[in-house]
Amino acid sequence: MTVLRRDAEREEAPVPTFVSLINWTEKGIANFKDTPKRAAAFEETLTKHGAKLKEILWTIGPYDIVSVVEAPDDETATAALLEVGALGNVRTTTLRAFNRKELEGIIKKVR
Repeated sequence: MTVLRRDAEREEAPVPTFVSLINWTEKGIANFKDTPKRAAAFEETLTKHGAKLKEILWTIGPYDIVSVVEAPDDETATAALLEVGALGNVRTTTLRAFNRKELEGIIKKVR
């Protein structure tokens, strides 16, 4: 008799990904030398909320920083970003991102 393990057959649901386009405020740019410490604090805040920092990049152009975060849901990501934004060093524009597999699932729902 063959026993199938249901947990082995299940696909894990993808964790939602959020891309934040970040700009320093006047306060943030005045203290730019602290940005590595603030990035570490950002990661701690995300962890506290049950989210994970996948990548943080300092950029040249219209945005100063780009972060990629995984969070269990929109509310978790929003709570963490509001907490960070309330410190006054950055302003964020956050996008919900979808990987290829997620997008293929979305396309299948279009009738």
